[in-house]
Amino acid sequence: MNKISISVFFPCYNEEGNVGRTTKRAKEVLEGLGADYEIIIVDDGSKDETGHIADEMAKKDDRINPPNERRIKVIHHSPNRGYGAALQSGFRAATKELVFFTDGDGQFDTEEIKILLPLIEQNDIVCGYRLDRKDSVIRKLNGWLWTKLVNILFGMHVRDIDCAFKLFRRSVVADMKMTSTGALISAEILARATRKGSRITQVGVHHYPRTAGKQTGASTKVILRAFKELFALYNRIRKGQ
Repeated sequence: MNKISISVFFPCYNEEGNVGRTTKRAKEVLEGLGADYEIIIVDDGSKDETGHIADEMAKKDDRINPPNERRIKVIHHSPNRGYGAALQSGFRAATKELVFFTDGDGQFDTEEIKILLPLIEQNDIVCGYRLDRKDSVIRKLNGWLWTKLVNILFGMHVRDIDCAFKLFRRSVVADMKMTSTGALISAEILARATRKGSRITQVGVHHYPRTAGKQTGASTKVILRAFKELFALYNRIRKGQ
């Protein structure tokens, strides 16, 4: 590949124990690749020190880079808007040719972006799927059932819909209509991309236990909201909206 031009972003909600090391790791990997990169931290209304830590990292990075070559950027939501809204902000802020996102909880190793990059040459989207997912049995079962349902509704064959390790050509998502502000966002993006005829491929990536912070995606409120949004999205896409 030619020099890699890539925007990397992390949606974060109350990740004060993770955002620093996740960002530092991404920076190490991207500099090792010699990439033209930017890192975007989306602080989705965190109530802890996530936003402050992110701002301090951006300020520190600004001091060692020219003003027109800012490498770390921070977006703040106030109040919390939801996971989907955080992803939408990350996609809108991205300026490079490729866009990659993973969660700010540190359950993936950004080093494995090297597995995805060769695949994007012949594809529009590369989706990771979790190898040996480090979650509870109930959470894994819910994820499997959700993936099956979404695939049936939208005629897809994605192994792990909500795996937060995805690489895109920015041209695919730059003008994509996104309406989901909650957990449905990954399903919406892939469903709309499939309808557009985008080339999607998949590859396994490792998943690690959470070492700090608390998961919020498995709450009953989040799950019920996702199902409500899912059937509304199905009707919109079926009507070409």
